[in-house]
Amino acid sequence: MLIEGKWRQESLLASNENGRFVRAASPVRHWVSADGAPGPTGDGGFAAEAGRYLLYISRACPWAHRATIMRALKGLDAMVGLAIVNPVMGEQGWTFAPGPGVLADPVAGAPLLADVYTRSDARYTGRVVVPVLWDLSRDRIVSNESADIMRMFNRAFDGLGARPGDYYPEALRAEIDELNERIYTTLNNGVYRAGFASTQAAYDEAVGQLFDTLDWLEARLGGQRYLCGDAQTEADWRLFPTLLRFDLVYHGHFKCNLRRLVDYPNLWSYTRELYRTPGIAATVDIDHIKRHYYLSHPQLDPSGIVPAGPLLDLDAPPTRALAGQRASHH
Repeated sequence: MLIEGKWRQESLLASNENGRFVRAASPVRHWVSADGAPGPTGDGGFAAEAGRYLLYISRACPWAHRATIMRALKGLDAMVGLAIVNPVMGEQGWTFAPGPGVLADPVAGAPLLADVYTRSDARYTGRVVVPVLWDLSRDRIVSNESADIMRMFNRAFDGLGARPGDYYPEALRAEIDELNERIYTTLNNGVYRAGFASTQAAYDEAVGQLFDTLDWLEARLGGQRYLCGDAQTEADWRLFPTLLRFDLVYHGHFKCNLRRLVDYPNLWSYTRELYRTPGIAATVDIDHIKRHYYLSHPQLDPSGIVPAGPLLDLDAPPTRALAGQRASHH
């Protein structure tokens, strides 16, 4: 993290006195809006314009992944640029060290993501995280909160030719918010609460809640195609990055090993269905995912050996037979 613009390395395993992992809040939360009006938080003046914004991501990070997914779903690839950090996070945090799949910082060729933060605010204090939405015209960070960036991409660029589709429709907002709350607390962040727990009690609590939620989702997806019914919503795309990484890294590296995702027939089929959505496979980099987790957490994996498996067939046709419907093959 940065304190007053100065780099300080902190343990990723930041926990409270009970050994529970505590995730820091995102401190930069302005909004891109269609006309530049202020969003729910932060300052105004960030109008949607093609070519004005740049998204800094890691292909490994699930929070960055969900922002990248919304960029793909809405067809914003030509409107919002992309920079991709190296998957291995070391003593300097995220870097642009050259490697397969890395896209260098196009603004100033920054070697470190921390440099992007201090370019925006020389006295920045907070964690240096992805995703970062950057405003090229004002030369500053708009937001580093992935949930907000998803919602900006969902609507702000619709008047500029974004692909049609509303993933946070008015009629479903209460249901989506409720789903997001449980899934975020027990699953998206729950895997980290298990993996970064520093006491047995904190780990046991996190793993119990996590598998309760997976069991609940398995039952829910046995009766309907997506979390809110027949259409994809933001809730599905906030869940997907965690499911995709579950057997690859969370099951072993974070000790979330009561069951594998492939042991849940509905959830595994649903994950493959989402993966087959046009544009989504291109957002997935399994090598970056595995290298990041196994090489960036020496406290958890001192040997730094990236495991060979598991072998996942994401391209296998979906096999889910919804209650009252025939199995969907498409």
